[in-house]
Amino acid sequence: MNDPAGRHGRYALTLLLAVNLLNYIDRQALYAVFPLIKADLHLSDTALGLLGSAFMLCYMLAAPFFGRLGDRCNRSRLAAGGLLAWSLATMLSGWAASYRLLLTARSLVGVGEASFGTVSPGLVADFFPRERRGRMLSLFFLAIPVGSALGYILGGSLGQAFGWQKAFLLVGLPGLALSVPLLFLADPPRGGQAPDGRSPDEGLTRALRRFLANRTFVHATLSMAAMTFALGGLAQWVPSFLHRTFSLDVARGNTLFGMLTVVAGIVGTLAGGWLGDRLQRTSAAGYLHVSAAGFLIGAPMAALAILSSSLPLCLGAIFAAELFLFLNTGPLNTVLVNVVAPNRRSLGFAINIFAIHALGDAISPAIIGALSDAWGLTAALLVTPLAVLVAAGFAFLAGRFVAKDQRAAEG
Repeated sequence: MNDPAGRHGRYALTLLLAVNLLNYIDRQALYAVFPLIKADLHLSDTALGLLGSAFMLCYMLAAPFFGRLGDRCNRSRLAAGGLLAWSLATMLSGWAASYRLLLTARSLVGVGEASFGTVSPGLVADFFPRERRGRMLSLFFLAIPVGSALGYILGGSLGQAFGWQKAFLLVGLPGLALSVPLLFLADPPRGGQAPDGRSPDEGLTRALRRFLANRTFVHATLSMAAMTFALGGLAQWVPSFLHRTFSLDVARGNTLFGMLTVVAGIVGTLAGGWLGDRLQRTSAAGYLHVSAAGFLIGAPMAALAILSSSLPLCLGAIFAAELFLFLNTGPLNTVLVNVVAPNRRSLGFAINIFAIHALGDAISPAIIGALSDAWGLTAALLVTPLAVLVAAGFAFLAGRFVAKDQRAAEG
């Protein structure tokens, strides 16, 4: 491949972005139909929260396995297999007639998505030079707000019109078609490869020690974990919050939340990538400072949204909070790419995925659900702005070590 940042790179980015959109559509559609599932299966908030936690638990447990494979095998084929698996599991959710079967199906979705999630950021990065990665990864991660918004809108609208089971069947179908071109996508060369083109053969314990010694990687991961705790809890419970607090039906509440998410997410994600690339020219910690600033501004906005008794004020604060929180998406992931050697990136993202979900949204939905049963949903959601402030602190700490760790990764 003579021009990795040329036409083939743009095609690869477009395809991977489309798959990542489906990743978040299939993930978030569950939360859009929470009120319907709760009423149909007669579930408590704790049981609802466990549906999201089961997905994340399986996602994070499967990630290290796929990370090791991703540094040794064809990444495109691994990603295609994951897409096929999670699409079928999403459709299986539509056939679930009991809570136990639905819990199993959502767990399988997590396994499939782990395959794609561990290899895709490094795959995107290897199609483009380092000075463009912030913007390219920001474009790739536009799937988070756009896919999440589509998941809420499609899940809520389809669920309201046809029932939650058919909603899962319909959103799972497109992944079956996209798995074919992804299967045949070229896997670009990885910089710093061993002579045989694979990751160096080292034990998992030694590899983990290497990552723990990378202080930027550790602090950036902890920052992402705190952010994921907050955003995972908000993503799962805000539609129910709007339904209970302002009496919005499932379709309207999810459409409003989805529209706010897609606009704020696109603007915030693109702005974060542009600002990060710009500040990075003058400071090795530019990406991290953009992320930390977004967290510091977004936290009080999230608190205002939760505490507001006015629907317009609540929606305005949600928009502002999401706008600033999404600034970190491209920059923090670019930091991870830049401080990890190219032939260890899949494992690095696998470890990152395991940590951020183990400490983040694998536990926050169930914790918020349990707190909601005890104190009410509004009080329970107030743990999320506190977690965002923790994320800001770790982002600032990571900035102290990033220059040294980036030089080590390049060497």
